[in-house]
Amino acid sequence: MKLPLSVIILTYNEEVNIERCLQSIHGWVNAIFIVDSYSADKTLKIAKKYTNQIYQRPFKNHAEQFNWALRNLKIGTEWILRLDADEIVTEELRDELKKKLNEFADEISGLYIKRRVYFLDRWIKHGGYYPIWLLRIWRKDKAYCEERWMDEHIKVAEGNTVFLENDIIDYNKKNLHWWISKHNDYATREAIDILNLRHNILKHKTTTVSATLFGTQEQKKRWIKEKIYVVIPLFVRPFLYFIYRYFFQFGFLDGREGLIWHFMQGFWYRFLVDAKIYEIEKVSKKEKQPIKDIIKKIYDIRLEDE
Repeated sequence: MKLPLSVIILTYNEEVNIERCLQSIHGWVNAIFIVDSYSADKTLKIAKKYTNQIYQRPFKNHAEQFNWALRNLKIGTEWILRLDADEIVTEELRDELKKKLNEFADEISGLYIKRRVYFLDRWIKHGGYYPIWLLRIWRKDKAYCEERWMDEHIKVAEGNTVFLENDIIDYNKKNLHWWISKHNDYATREAIDILNLRHNILKHKTTTVSATLFGTQEQKKRWIKEKIYVVIPLFVRPFLYFIYRYFFQFGFLDGREGLIWHFMQGFWYRFLVDAKIYEIEKVSKKEKQPIKDIIKKIYDIRLEDE
């Protein structure tokens, strides 16, 4: 029996990953929706073997794309699952959902799931990377994706949440060259979010996940980021963050793959974000133009609909 669960997956050139993802949910969820950003590889050819609910539209950012899906897709199930194309639902999580999904009380609107990250075929267990709790399943019309350029989360509009016992696996099969290119793009978006904290350049159409030290894992991380991390001077904070993560949170126990991961994701990426912030602010000051205009000029990104 299929569960009253629809899955939404955003895709762009995911032929390496998408089949594993779809195989992990095929046959026991009610519907699979693909929202594609005009892939040029075999992504859609593979996806058509598992679903005919495939849509294409230009990509602005993950939050905007996902909220479009929530507003426009004809979802007929009580529950929705957000899944990335490089993620896999474990058999244990599938069995847990089969057992529990129909039994939750009406006041339960969202379900948190642990994410298990693999990098270069190794499970990254340390450095604060496991478990990562994400709200990934919710009742239809009870939640939305907060509008941020980076690090966006699903926010429950009403009701309570519970934590499931089992995992989804984040296991991207693409190479390191692709990973670096992706994180270069992420760094631009992260820089925009931090610049917004410093200069208030964005107008969010939705309320965001609150930053509080005594809330959920995502709320605590956001509090640390917004109240502590962004206050530390540019280029100093990537060093401090890497040292904390690699040594004090035992990232060194993840071996050589962990060294690459924690250095690249915890230091190089964060340093790149700061470099982009520095560049944007410097050019803005030099040319006496608003931050928004400089972002458009350098990165060809429009922050608001025009």
